[in-house]
Amino acid sequence: MLFYFLCLLTACKEEPIEPAGEQVGIEDPQDSTDDDTISIGKLDYYPPASDSTWESVTIQSLGWNADSLNQLLEFVEKKNTYGFIILYKGRIAVERYWNNWNKDTKSPIASAGKSITAFLTGIAQEEGLIDINKKTSEYLGEGWTSAPLEKENIITLKHQLSMTAGLDEAGDQCITPECLKYKADAGTRWAYHNGSYNLLNRVIEKTSGVTIDEYTKTRLADKIGMQYWGWASNNIIALSTRDMARFGLLILNKGKWNGSPLLSDSTYFNSMLNTSNEFNQSYGYLWWLNGKATYIVPENGEVIVNGPLTPTAPNDMVAAMGKGDKKIYVIPSLHMVVVRHGDDTGESTFGPSSFDADLWQRLEGVIKHH
Repeated sequence: MLFYFLCLLTACKEEPIEPAGEQVGIEDPQDSTDDDTISIGKLDYYPPASDSTWESVTIQSLGWNADSLNQLLEFVEKKNTYGFIILYKGRIAVERYWNNWNKDTKSPIASAGKSITAFLTGIAQEEGLIDINKKTSEYLGEGWTSAPLEKENIITLKHQLSMTAGLDEAGDQCITPECLKYKADAGTRWAYHNGSYNLLNRVIEKTSGVTIDEYTKTRLADKIGMQYWGWASNNIIALSTRDMARFGLLILNKGKWNGSPLLSDSTYFNSMLNTSNEFNQSYGYLWWLNGKATYIVPENGEVIVNGPLTPTAPNDMVAAMGKGDKKIYVIPSLHMVVVRHGDDTGESTFGPSSFDADLWQRLEGVIKHH
């Protein structure tokens, strides 16, 4: 079912504006597509480096439903949400904080940070530091796993990006060779494995000659105005809710910020946000993808589930997802970014959860024009 909400053409923080005549629909999630060309959100505003000058837009000018918004906010608050933002075309449409958080509060975003690593990996390849099709041992040296050498040499950076390295996921976060055990040939199974992912940041450090913090600062954070962030020793990044939104906005505009490209390699960008392997259709390069025919979630091993990841959300949604429902949802067809930050919602899953469907069911009622 298609439904519509009014879209504005311009906005200012000081005065509400009247809705324009443009309408944007939400696609039917059943109309799945495997097109490898990523659509682009329509943006007419980018926030400057100073958070205090980030423009907002009223929900009245968008034609959104205020009663449904209150119900949505009650729902997310009950789910231990401490920071919640909805951006429309770059401007803040909704922003709320609880539990003494504010726009400057930063906190770990768990595995949602994987999607930042995926973007940085694309930059490193564009700079000629790496080639994701080359074997990982070219960058980390032979013996970075305890797998037989002929099996280790099958593993490429692309396998690590797509969670198909074939290493035993039981080791989870551990990155020592003793933990990185052979389970299957690379490229023959999908398994959610933090240890394999964690080493991508080390590859960036070794090839760039700088720490992952410095690489993130100079290639990403400074360029889009991220102010409250930092990597921890276990390769988990902490961000403020607004800095999560800035990163989502960058992805919405295909790696460009206010006309300046941070990642110009459209082939890599499109591959990052499309199915990366034959086993889990809903997984790109460390990004989760909606609207695909099947999916696998971390907790279910190799169990393939039929249907889109989040049936209540738009078909073209891609998401950075972390344990405890740290989420950055990017929806090009709606020109929107939605961010949820805070504590565990109650399911304690590593990525996708029922929270996604519950949130988007309520969000549909907000943006649907009545």
